[in-house]
Amino acid sequence: MPRLLKELAAEMAVARLLGYAWPDQIDDGLVTLADEDGIVCIPAVAGERNAADRLVDLLAKAYGGEWSSATRDALLVDAGGKAGDIEGWLRDKFFTRHAALFHNRPFIWQIWDGQKGGFSALLSYHSLTKGKLEKLTYTILGAWLSRQREDVAGGVVGADLRLRAGEALQQKLQLVLQGEAPYDIYARWKELSDQPVGWDPDLDDGVRINIRPFVTAGVLRSKVNVKWDKDRGKNVDGTDRINDLHFTLLEKQAARG
Repeated sequence: MPRLLKELAAEMAVARLLGYAWPDQIDDGLVTLADEDGIVCIPAVAGERNAADRLVDLLAKAYGGEWSSATRDALLVDAGGKAGDIEGWLRDKFFTRHAALFHNRPFIWQIWDGQKGGFSALLSYHSLTKGKLEKLTYTILGAWLSRQREDVAGGVVGADLRLRAGEALQQKLQLVLQGEAPYDIYARWKELSDQPVGWDPDLDDGVRINIRPFVTAGVLRSKVNVKWDKDRGKNVDGTDRINDLHFTLLEKQAARG
């Protein structure tokens, strides 16, 4: 029997590739193929292989002697993709399906520059620290931009579009890193002095709260249907539980004294 369940096997394999581990997970040997920083680029960037090839390696190890091109194609079709097109599924189908499966609380996020064949990366939300988002923004995406500049100079068709789209994505990620309103994180149950300054998420606040800057910046591959107006019920003083608030960095820093 394969070590991954047949149902949702492709999605589970992506999670394992990003380093996700289930409680009491058995030692199946797949951890050696997990990405160290929880950032997997769909194109080959900064010395790392493309996501499709890495996912095939993980699936092949998981299925062992049962692995074949027919098995690969069956998994892709079951996951809403096309037979033989792992990269297309990762680029265009995975995140939409993943977000729906987890009721718009995805734990793998896909950021992209809006270009077919452009920059796109899968991120492990649980390990997305400020340092790792900086690595994505400046080191990994920076390497992609350098390649596009070289291609522009060499007259490669489409490189100019990819360069502009990548630069725009980098600027948006910088906004998330800085966390100035409205690209800030706000958790209504916390005092202003305890609100994150810049990209410094508290995982206990949940995906719904922490994904908001990425939604506001418009860098996710597909729409995440989350409402931030107000929660059901009332506060102890009878007021509404309002979530749609933004505070500037200056206000937060002043509250911290």
